[in-house]
Amino acid sequence: MKSSLYVSVAALAMVAGGAFAQDLKFAVGEGAFNWASLEAFKAAHGDLAGQELTIAGPWLGPDQELVESMLAYFESATGVDVKYVGSDSFEQQVRIDAEAGSSANISVFPQPGLVADLAKLGFVAPLTAADADWLKENYAAGQSWVDLATFPGADGAAGLYGFFYKVDVKSLVWYNPENFADAGYEVPGTMEELKALTDQMVADGITPWCIGLGSGGATGWPATDWVEDMMLRTQTPADYDAWVRNELKFNDPKVVAAIEEFGWFIEDGRVAGGRGAVATTDFRDSPKGLFTSPPQCMMHRQASFIPSFFPEGTQMGVDADFFYFPAYAEKDLGKPVLGAGTLFGITKDSPAARALIDWLKVPVAHEVWMAQSGFLTPHKGVNTELYGDATLKKMGDILLGADTFRFDGSDLMPGGVGAGTFWTGMVDYAGGKPAQEVADAIQSSWDALK
Repeated sequence: MKSSLYVSVAALAMVAGGAFAQDLKFAVGEGAFNWASLEAFKAAHGDLAGQELTIAGPWLGPDQELVESMLAYFESATGVDVKYVGSDSFEQQVRIDAEAGSSANISVFPQPGLVADLAKLGFVAPLTAADADWLKENYAAGQSWVDLATFPGADGAAGLYGFFYKVDVKSLVWYNPENFADAGYEVPGTMEELKALTDQMVADGITPWCIGLGSGGATGWPATDWVEDMMLRTQTPADYDAWVRNELKFNDPKVVAAIEEFGWFIEDGRVAGGRGAVATTDFRDSPKGLFTSPPQCMMHRQASFIPSFFPEGTQMGVDADFFYFPAYAEKDLGKPVLGAGTLFGITKDSPAARALIDWLKVPVAHEVWMAQSGFLTPHKGVNTELYGDATLKKMGDILLGADTFRFDGSDLMPGGVGAGTFWTGMVDYAGGKPAQEVADAIQSSWDALK
């Protein structure tokens, strides 16, 4: 039985009328949106009436409604008949569609590795040098976004094969502002200050951290994020990239040192329950210690999604807040941010597909979604006051302040490593196995794939 995405994409040409009969979410000309950028785009691309554009992606439910609310403005500006189809099996189906010659014009990829695989097979069209230059100029940490989407094509030549749009941030530390105020603690601005604060809490008889690695069959993954963040704070972006590709071996001293940096935070006295509890505590339960009375811990490092697991009724900015997981001042590596994001790639070229890539450069294409919910952007030209709430705005400011952005490394590694031995190795390390021994085992598993 074929998935809904395959059937829908194949049948799109038979569907009459535009995909978005809805009215535009925000009236053009009203509010603090950059409407001038919309008008400029319309002047440049408003002659595409009669063309169709099919888009396939992973967004369903509320996210599908949100992306369609953004695409409605593109449709209105160009006259292109846009049809978006979402699927919960996108990663598998996009390959099937490519091999069958029935790809959508645009595919929205949840991770760079999938784009790289299809680009090498010739199933994704390269973007232009002008697109790469635009990203460098207009996205915070612009070169990072170019690097993350540059891969060898079917001819072996490197090219830009994806345009990042909609980003998530992982380099965050969550805390209870009232607990900090009661104890007289201040938010640290550097890693040196964060470690000093950790030690001060221990000296005050307070447990600094709640950390949990439990996640069913995926147990261990939260520690991979810790190690990735520590790699970005102790080594150069080039070293991080080499590590992800295994050109810098997993058992290299640089990587072992990053694992041991994570180990510093899970020593007995610094983490709720002691080191032995880290691997057995479910990651969804671990932040709850911030909200007990008295608190079981004071800080929790986790991505932007974690408030979903805070106690019901938790008020952001009052009961919970966050700060940037800081970099070392002494290492002069800037402000790196670890995260994830989606890439728009051209999987069936057309003038309308190229116009859609240009549309993603327009501030309004970002502002329409960010004014609603669940959207972050590195676009330096947007009005950040339009973010739907103060939490998103603060995360957006962290993203805009980044010198380097790197994708979750484990997601870019071969599945048997990134979603296998890296996970289990971190559980072993939390359980007391030496970092070098753990790193040797992970590297052996990578070597076995070759």
